[in-house]
Amino acid sequence: MTLPLTISIDAMGGDHAPKAVIDSLSLIMARRPDKPARFLLHGDEAVIGPLLAAQPEAVRRACEVRHTPTEVRMTDKPSEAVRRARGSSMWNTILAVKEGEAKAAVSAGNTGALMALSKVILRMKPGVHRPAISASWPTVKGFTVVLDVGANVECGAAQLVEFAIMGEAYCRAVHGVQRPTVGLLNVGQEELKGNDTVREADGLIRASRLDLDYRGFVEGDDISLGRTDVVVTDGFSGNIALKAAEGTAKLLGGWVKEAFTSSLLAKIGVLFLSMGGLKRLRERLDPDKINGGVLLGMNGMVVKSHGGAQAGGFATALALALDLADSDFMSEIEHNLARFARAQAVEAPVLEPAK
Repeated sequence: MTLPLTISIDAMGGDHAPKAVIDSLSLIMARRPDKPARFLLHGDEAVIGPLLAAQPEAVRRACEVRHTPTEVRMTDKPSEAVRRARGSSMWNTILAVKEGEAKAAVSAGNTGALMALSKVILRMKPGVHRPAISASWPTVKGFTVVLDVGANVECGAAQLVEFAIMGEAYCRAVHGVQRPTVGLLNVGQEELKGNDTVREADGLIRASRLDLDYRGFVEGDDISLGRTDVVVTDGFSGNIALKAAEGTAKLLGGWVKEAFTSSLLAKIGVLFLSMGGLKRLRERLDPDKINGGVLLGMNGMVVKSHGGAQAGGFATALALALDLADSDFMSEIEHNLARFARAQAVEAPVLEPAK
């Protein structure tokens, strides 16, 4: 008998919590009937209890409510959250991972606070200087993992190499790509293009002989074309690219809707298309299908759901957490980080003692 994986959930985090969170549980259990799961729900029991009571019996049996009267607000600054969040629903959600009660934590709450609290509670993995937030980017070939998409406005060359290591293992665990290809985001594919940091990172990856299928520089349009399975960049560029892509998807969705509702004839055409290509297009543009970013680099798994996610979107974030919890990507990351650290130690210059 397969033992259930335990996921710790911040039931109070997000714009539509806790209802969207509780409603997502029946959805995720229906998606994975052959993979049992258990959920620790952290939040106000007086609010969560009635919502949970309305769920099917199987959902109620899979849940344990951990009463926490306080929560981290969406408007809290990360520094304020660290000082005041002890005992909150977000704090206890992460703490359950540290204490071994759960394999992963999921929250749709304040992103900055979640990052700060995760660093305080879980600490960084040895060999990782900064965490990264990953995103699964829809492409013509499937999905491309892009990181960082917002955790670090600036980062050095060594951090970009760490992101490459973490993103490659993450892509294999989540998307099932056995040998993911990796590229560095740049303004061109030529060796002399880009700033010093990107060119130095390229040199480090090549010199370190990491167990990566590294393909060199990729450009912005290569992301959606799926030229590589993993695209590495700093959080400043990654976040701008992500928001630009989200805006483009909304624009396209608006144009499609306008085109199909512009006349009676167009509306009749929609009726014939709704069972075919239009349905597939709608599914591809549905943000709920790709919700969930992972905070990579911690001594524990933390998944960030979009703050505005409804039940379907939060269920997608839960599915991501369960997939990661059922994989060995953490050990793969540790292996390549250790290899990178050894390579840097060998190449570091030996300084002669001062006379």
